[in-house]
Amino acid sequence: MSKKRVALGRGLSALLSDTHESEKLEQSAGAPSSGVNEILLTEIEVNPFQPRKHFEEEAMKELADSIKVHGIIQPLTVRKLSNKQYQLISGERRFQAAKLAGLKAVPAYVRSADDQQMLEMALIENIQRENLNPIEIAVSYQRLISEINLKQDELGERVGKNRSTITNYLRLLKLPPDIQIAVRDNKISMGHARAIISVENSDTQLHIFKKIISEDLSVRKVEELVRDLISPAKATKSTEKAASTQSTEIKQLQATLSNHFGTKVNVKSDGKKGEIKIPFLSIEDLNRILEILKL
Repeated sequence: MSKKRVALGRGLSALLSDTHESEKLEQSAGAPSSGVNEILLTEIEVNPFQPRKHFEEEAMKELADSIKVHGIIQPLTVRKLSNKQYQLISGERRFQAAKLAGLKAVPAYVRSADDQQMLEMALIENIQRENLNPIEIAVSYQRLISEINLKQDELGERVGKNRSTITNYLRLLKLPPDIQIAVRDNKISMGHARAIISVENSDTQLHIFKKIISEDLSVRKVEELVRDLISPAKATKSTEKAASTQSTEIKQLQATLSNHFGTKVNVKSDGKKGEIKIPFLSIEDLNRILEILKL
């Protein structure tokens, strides 16, 4: 794990560091290449690549109250678009809370970044937050894979997670929208969602979800419910497969006996018991069959 954290640190520092070229660009634009700058809120626009769309009002108010007393402890990170025009790279929650607190300006680091770097920095910065909900993390992972063209192994290295963890989050995005919203709003946990994913049918998934809400089921209860639903289905498939195999064997036996006795033989079986019928057309035909049976 320590190696992964180091790898993540290197990835972020590489993204956020000021290269020699960046310094020249920023200096030519009139912005410092290092240190913290006080920037008017009216000069900052939000990040269009911001993966987080849902902010809890109560938590935002608490942050705004804290900012009124202590100010902004962790500066925002922005990129310079033009003279007196900046765009957020990270820190939208602090930005919105600062406006709510009535601040006119905020401390910020100014960085140079293209659109792809903006997206990657915003996504990774958000993924590291402890209060990010599972759906927001899943969407961020998916965007890093699809828009930054990262493979799951590469993504794992960037965010310090193993491949199975990445996969579990991505699977959440296959759930029906109602269930995803419930996970996002903390109405059900990721544990509940992972249990539901084990069921393939979306209607059944929604049925289980409604049962979780109405009966306040624990994750363990949901896992048991899912096992009970899956086991009969597996048993049915197994029975059908066995019946199909048996049917083939019975047909082969009927063909063999019919050929042996020179008449159409009928074989019936339920897998445990059954019967064999050998029809005859006359007494002479019966004697012929008895002779074959050596009776």
